[in-house]
Amino acid sequence: MERQIVKIDDEFIKLDSLLKFSGLCDTGGLAKSVIKDGLVKVNGEVETRRGKKLYPGDEILFNDITVVIGEK
Repeated sequence: MERQIVKIDDEFIKLDSLLKFSGLCDTGGLAKSVIKDGLVKVNGEVETRRGKKLYPGDEILFNDITVVIGEK
């Protein structure tokens, strides 16, 4: 299982933006679809809200890739 750290400048990043920013999804439309379909987990729980705010320390799992939000 792959693990990435994505550092953000702001206080938070929204889930759909993170999937696109990190390269896990090529487009915002794809990000919206995979979130809606329940294919993304945030901190171990399935998350279906694309606007879910993610903060440093949160872990996102999609396609056997874990992304951890870090601070700059």
